Amino acid sequence: MGRRFFRSVLIADALALVVAPFGASLFVFRTPWFWTAPLEAGLSIWPMIAMLALGGMIGLGLSLASWSGTAPRPLFSRTFAFVGFAGVFTTVGLVLTRVYFSRPFMLSFGAIWLILALVHRSIRMARPWQEYLVVVSHEKTLIDDLDDAPHATVVAALDPREESPGVPIDDDVTLAVDLRSVLSESMAQFVSSASISGSRIRTLADVYEEHTGRIPMMHLAEGWELSQPVQRSTYAPVKRVLDAILVGITIPLWLPLALFVAIAVRLDSPGPVLYSQPRVGRHASVFTLTKFRTMVDNAEASGPQFTSHDDPRITRTGWLLRKSRLDELPQLWCVLKGDLSLIGPRPERPMFVEQYSRDIPFYEARHLVRPGVTGWAQVNYGYADDQADALEKLTYDLFYIKHSSFWLDLHILGKSVWTVLSGSGAR
Repeated sequence: MGRRFFRSVLIADALALVVAPFGASLFVFRTPWFWTAPLEAGLSIWPMIAMLALGGMIGLGLSLASWSGTAPRPLFSRTFAFVGFAGVFTTVGLVLTRVYFSRPFMLSFGAIWLILALVHRSIRMARPWQEYLVVVSHEKTLIDDLDDAPHATVVAALDPREESPGVPIDDDVTLAVDLRSVLSESMAQFVSSASISGSRIRTLADVYEEHTGRIPMMHLAEGWELSQPVQRSTYAPVKRVLDAILVGITIPLWLPLALFVAIAVRLDSPGPVLYSQPRVGRHASVFTLTKFRTMVDNAEASGPQFTSHDDPRITRTGWLLRKSRLDELPQLWCVLKGDLSLIGPRPERPMFVEQYSRDIPFYEARHLVRPGVTGWAQVNYGYADDQADALEKLTYDLFYIKHSSFWLDLHILGKSVWTVLSGSGAR
């Protein structure tokens, strides 16, 4: 079902890409047939059309590749990502080739494509695709998490020790088997018969990871499942280079913005503009993380504490900076230094790391990779203000560590942009 959805989204986005130039031509040139547009002698519209089409196809390809093992969902953030990429690609191509272009046409093209893509995603959200599951496990928590996932429906949960399952497996149902459970003889025969008959059989751990974007903690053994992919990965050094390049080329954008924010912080309340904290990074090394100050001076005079809703320590400017994430702009300097990555688990303070490492299994595995300005847990769970939340966020962080890739980072970057635009999860 997920694959059919995957293909249908691709076809709908591609059709919207085909329709967009005709709509833009009608709006700008008063005719849908863009090749008949009244241009000056010697000018041709086809190079611009080719750039837009090529940028759109590459953007769609990158967007689809960034699903990275998670259940495909019709996300608005993905739409803004591929339309934005197509716009940047086309602009750069036109500047380099110096061929004819029309700003109104390009803007209309992007707006039409964006609107059509958003509309068909809204329709799909109203009737989302579902994977129907028969789960063989005694882990009620995992079963409930799966049933709460947007695209999973648990039609039956079977005890592995059950002697007479008696549940028919339809063609559209997936049998998810918990490999950690000891199956009774009858249950083993039931699973074997389902396999022979051609039913879809998957491990519970794989189904859980795909639909929730989390690692089932009770399915971890000694942690080698996490450390081995990191040790074998060739992506980490490439990612470090990409981080430096991306931050470096965007300096003309974020440096003036940081200067403006610094002035606003200074005028809003007395105290330093920047606020620094020790944080734990890769391989448990401690570094200094710097942010714009969003609280009154000496806000933690009585000791470290989590931020609460309607926290009176936050300044007027601080609320806006936290909502827009502009308080994190100085962290881009930490990315250039190598203390942070753009994408990774959020770094925690040493005192909390020490506490969580004692109380939460596999918490130290977060330090296998370089921490990030944003991350998989940030865009899926948000702010954590107690140990229970830290445990929930850890399941997302471990998923990222296990599946870390360029495509997953691209997906997280797109969701982060949407999170900033929507202001969700801020505190």
